[in-house]
Amino acid sequence: MPTDTKHTETGSTDPHANDAAPYGGGDPYADYRAGDFPFTELVDLADRRLGAGVIAANDEFFAERENLLIREPAVFDPERFGHKGKIMDGWETRRRRGADAAHPFPAPEDHDWAIVRLGTPGIVRGIVVDTAHFRGNYPQRVSVQATSVDGAPGPQELLADDVKWEELVPPTPVRGHAANGFEVTGGRRYTHIRVCQHPDGGIARLRVHGEVVPDPAWLAALGTIDLISILNGGTYEDASDRFYSSPAQIILPGTSRKMDDGWENRRRRVRDTNDWVRFRLPAQGAVRAVEIDTAYLKGNAAGWISLHGRDGDTGEWFEIIPLTRLQPDTPHRFVLDTEAVVTHVRLDAYPDGGVARMRLHGSLTEAGAAELARRYEASAS
Repeated sequence: MPTDTKHTETGSTDPHANDAAPYGGGDPYADYRAGDFPFTELVDLADRRLGAGVIAANDEFFAERENLLIREPAVFDPERFGHKGKIMDGWETRRRRGADAAHPFPAPEDHDWAIVRLGTPGIVRGIVVDTAHFRGNYPQRVSVQATSVDGAPGPQELLADDVKWEELVPPTPVRGHAANGFEVTGGRRYTHIRVCQHPDGGIARLRVHGEVVPDPAWLAALGTIDLISILNGGTYEDASDRFYSSPAQIILPGTSRKMDDGWENRRRRVRDTNDWVRFRLPAQGAVRAVEIDTAYLKGNAAGWISLHGRDGDTGEWFEIIPLTRLQPDTPHRFVLDTEAVVTHVRLDAYPDGGVARMRLHGSLTEAGAAELARRYEASAS
């Protein structure tokens, strides 16, 4: 069940209990109510870099639906107004009205909605509805539903009567100018979500954290794949340092666009130590070639790297790539003499420094493909 016990005032009867104070000048984030949600360590399935998009909304009068998935925090300019009113960095709908003068308020069931195509299908573990800068114009409640539809359906297909939407978050009060987090339980694989505002209002950003569940038939058809890519079910597990940017970005698709679009750690000052990051493959795979890219990391790339792997949670670590010098802002390619059968890999950076991307080219083993097929079938039921 969804939970938001830390960040939602549920016991008050005051309809304005969750409002933030009006903006009084200075840093607009000074009174922002942040949240600490463990599930945010998981991949954001609604990341535009994975192919996500907001494909439909019933209303976006004041601010466009596409703003929901912008990666950077929402910005606020108190002087910025347009022909329709205050320009907000988020998705904002107009004020709903009732049927007539005798009933000026909207009906209890009235709400606005937006449909998000996840960048890659997966199991949703947590959702963040960020109402940054929406202080008195945020929704009174939000709800979230999800569905799984194969292919590339458009809004008309997703809104058809035969499409079943399952409730992940029931209508729940949220706070203005705050990160509102909801933990989600269950093991279903979804392709789309629908976020609803009750009855109207604005949401700055939306994050949908979870676990990628790739289609085994698709991976089999591709043959040689990147076994560690987020799109194919690779997962970041742990790292020695996350100071400047998330190590999870190393396994994003595409090439790095700027320095912080990879993994960069702080400067290491303890001799005879090094930084490291550990990943889990979607299932057992045979790695035949490796790419390590230091794009945009010019004075802060890792000096040397090594790569180790293991087969199983308790398997012994073994060397895949020995200690090797890296060049800044450069792609490096390694063809392995012998394929490495692994379920986990650990990238070590010496003594510290950044890596933009890593690719492990290979294919699932017969056992790995069978395991992934079982997991895929279980998540579809």
